[in-house]
Amino acid sequence: MTIVRTSRFVVTCVGVVLSAHLALQAQVRKPNIVILATGGTIAGAAASGTQAGYTSGAVTIDAMLAAVPGIADLASIKGEQISNVGSQDMSFQILLTLAKRINELAKSATDGFVITHGTDTMEESAFFLNLTVKTDKPVVMVGSMRPSTAVSADGPLNLYNAVGVAVDPQAKGRGVLVVMNDWIHGAHSLTKTSTTAVQTFMSPVRGLVGTATYGKNDFYTTPQWKHTTQTEFDITQVTQMPRVDIIMAYLDMTGDSIDAAVAAGAKGIVIAGVGNGNMTKSAVTAAANAVKKGVVVVRSSRVATGNVGRNVELNDDQLGFIASDELNPQKARILLALALLKSHTPAQVQEMFRVY
Repeated sequence: MTIVRTSRFVVTCVGVVLSAHLALQAQVRKPNIVILATGGTIAGAAASGTQAGYTSGAVTIDAMLAAVPGIADLASIKGEQISNVGSQDMSFQILLTLAKRINELAKSATDGFVITHGTDTMEESAFFLNLTVKTDKPVVMVGSMRPSTAVSADGPLNLYNAVGVAVDPQAKGRGVLVVMNDWIHGAHSLTKTSTTAVQTFMSPVRGLVGTATYGKNDFYTTPQWKHTTQTEFDITQVTQMPRVDIIMAYLDMTGDSIDAAVAAGAKGIVIAGVGNGNMTKSAVTAAANAVKKGVVVVRSSRVATGNVGRNVELNDDQLGFIASDELNPQKARILLALALLKSHTPAQVQEMFRVY
């Protein structure tokens, strides 16, 4: 009788321990992260580890993950190859596919997203996604300045830190983030500042969102502009984006390039102006004529920092121009292209540049 009772006691104890173990496993379930690969230097390869030249988009997402020890400890990771191009060849078509895929996956049990991307146009893609992705779940972009085959490649740790940010509950609701070289940037403010340095991305006006160190994060701020679920932009049925050209202003500029953009079918023009979004008198005349033909003209600046103010050196109300506020020319182009998906008054477009 004693043996039987003891056996029952042991079985009961084992059952209790097993139940507790399963409950603990459920509590420590690893987050589900989807990595969407688009190519870029982070997926680049060279003939040797010490040469400057390389081919972007030569390595698959599976190969990139295999090069990052410990990344599987952070999350349950699934990879998808959206494209495999250098970011100089990034297109609106790829971005539309990417944004729609994120929006689709966001409805599932996916906890966050990481997008591998080249650095050349990363700030534009990040801003596009910041305005078109409809989820508060973390969306983190990452790249590298050195190819995967380089001595001291920066891609593996950048990717590890990006996943570390994507699994962090504190990353939710901050819009699209960019993780590069231990720094966390917001999509609105970051810009590439060096052709080759690993610390190429800066957020010179608004500063960092936070830092990421070996999967541990410290958040400083939340970007204040509308983003993701707060925006009015719906690309669900969009298959093609309006053409928007960027034209650089310079000493002794003529209006010919503005006229040519209008003739080529541009629906919008962003002027990378001198100083506070300024341009020569002949360029102003050409831009005003473009507005009269229904083309939306935005004044931005070729200067690295500072706002472009409305009605400061030019009478925007009279000329029909839009001031870009804090957005540099390349991001102003992204916002204007999205704004042109629907008909808006100049005042409504100007308000977009204030809130986004």
